[in-house]
Amino acid sequence: MFRSFLILSFSCLSLFCFSQKVKNLKKDIQQEVNQLDQIIKSAHEKGVFNGNVLVSKNNKIIYKASFGFTDAAKTNTLTDEYRFHLGSITKEFSAVALLQLEEQGKLKLSDHVSKFIPELPDWANEVTIKDLLQYTSGIPNVNWKTVKNDKDIFNGLMLANQLSFTPGTEYDYNINNLFLRQFIIEHVTGMPYKTYIKKFIFQPLKMNASIMTPIANEKKIAKGFNNQLVTDKEELPITGGTYTTTMDLLKWADGLHFQKVVNQNSIYELGQSFSIPDSQSALGNAKFEDKKLKEHFHDGRAGSFEATLFSDVENKITIILLSNSYSGKLPEISEAIYAVLKNKSPDYSQK
Repeated sequence: MFRSFLILSFSCLSLFCFSQKVKNLKKDIQQEVNQLDQIIKSAHEKGVFNGNVLVSKNNKIIYKASFGFTDAAKTNTLTDEYRFHLGSITKEFSAVALLQLEEQGKLKLSDHVSKFIPELPDWANEVTIKDLLQYTSGIPNVNWKTVKNDKDIFNGLMLANQLSFTPGTEYDYNINNLFLRQFIIEHVTGMPYKTYIKKFIFQPLKMNASIMTPIANEKKIAKGFNNQLVTDKEELPITGGTYTTTMDLLKWADGLHFQKVVNQNSIYELGQSFSIPDSQSALGNAKFEDKKLKEHFHDGRAGSFEATLFSDVENKITIILLSNSYSGKLPEISEAIYAVLKNKSPDYSQK
């Protein structure tokens, strides 16, 4: 009888301890959420954040909110259904598509551009796909004064007489590298670039809200505007720019980090950059340990749109900030959020 009483007493004590741990954990999470909310509200009140935010920890969304307005008129408030232009983060999709095709044996990163688009000038015999991914091609940048559509971009490449430098020897972050990636994907697959991305990236990851330019008559699209409340100019009908939600961008980050779209070796290849300070890889800035992705940071801008994606892959933390009114402060806000999640408790309002 006494032994049974002891067993029961210990069981009750264990349950009580477990219950207290759960309560303390919930309390800690709520404190984090309150701190995150304070950071974002402070940024919004200062006029440096108009947009949507999402924070995920341990594979669970712990904070998701919208602050501000859908456009310069400031009559409609944002919701988490609104889509924002990702700017340079868009470049990750074409990069992953190329590595998908490499995994299928349809190309190699060492292949020259001329193998897939032989009609280009002689410089295409020198530039490899790897150069396009690492921005070491030497291809001149787009002459935007002559561009109205995709055909104009291709014609501009046809008219490029020479490279700015020998491929693989210098770094030049320009968007013609991106357009050439897209043209190669179209030549290899025989389908429009937008169709490929939708079929082999967006749909498998259930990124149902994500769309690529050119777009028309779409709803829930945030409009970019500057500090003087001037709306961005209408976009040219050029393929490749991505509009998406915070939730879809989280699906992308998880799909990439958990190897749902390409394998670990491909992710490592995508994360390699030219060997000079501040050079970007196809994933922006990526850190590895034993070829395993540990950290992934990428930001982007398109007109007044600004986007930041940060993932501490090892500790299962992802921070996403999307804005339609550029301030240049999203990386700082992301760092402040990350500090809270790492128990450093910064006060963003003091910055």
